[in-house]
Amino acid sequence: MTIATTASGTHYFYNKKEQDIPIVFIHGVGLTYEIWQPQLDFFKNRTVLAYDILGHGKSSLNKKNISFDDLADQIIDLTDELGIQKLHLIGFSIGSLIARNFASRFNQRLQSLILIGSIYKRSDEQQKTVNQRFEQAQKELKLSKQALRRWFTDKYLKKNPDMYEKISSIISSNNMTNFLKLYELFVKHKNDEDFDKIKVNTLIITGELDMGSTIEMAKELNQIINNSKLKIIENGKHLCSIECADEVNLTIKNFLDINEQT
Repeated sequence: MTIATTASGTHYFYNKKEQDIPIVFIHGVGLTYEIWQPQLDFFKNRTVLAYDILGHGKSSLNKKNISFDDLADQIIDLTDELGIQKLHLIGFSIGSLIARNFASRFNQRLQSLILIGSIYKRSDEQQKTVNQRFEQAQKELKLSKQALRRWFTDKYLKKNPDMYEKISSIISSNNMTNFLKLYELFVKHKNDEDFDKIKVNTLIITGELDMGSTIEMAKELNQIINNSKLKIIENGKHLCSIECADEVNLTIKNFLDINEQT
């Protein structure tokens, strides 16, 4: 197991095993690779790579302007440095948008693609809501901890106050200048990927109760991405990968097992 930072400034966790295709995890905005701990534990006998996206956690961001191409190129730079040619890519929230960009540009590098909590064509009302949240973050220079109420069910947070504190701590430790650059990308995302270029087998996962990346969005993505499957996590919200980790992990495992053979 290695926890390190590349010369270009990407901080990562890498657990290398023999002769399997690495699973690469991309976290959401305002977070770090640590949110994948339930998956890193579950897949401890496989090669896994999780990293902090640009400007998050311990990864640097040295550009004034940033794009989804830059965020996808970060994966290329990191996997090239580690000698990884083929990978299973799993992205959550903005991480799923980075994964979609990567898949549309570097499809030949992928063995499979998993999108968790992925937005698609927000309604006018949904867009108005995320615009207001972004404006609030700009004014207050922080991401509201109310986000956790959207990411987890109240029942889960009451039973797991330690998780509330951990995610709150990650959110609070953000470099706000960098965070706002990526948050703005997320808010203004145009769904402009070339979906026809995503040829790899794809799994779309969303929580039944996720109000930001809804079941309807997931169903639309399932329609437009060739060779895709859809899984709705019962009683899951946005961070169902933590709250419903057992079901999400088994869903991922079954999908990866099938796609190791293709």
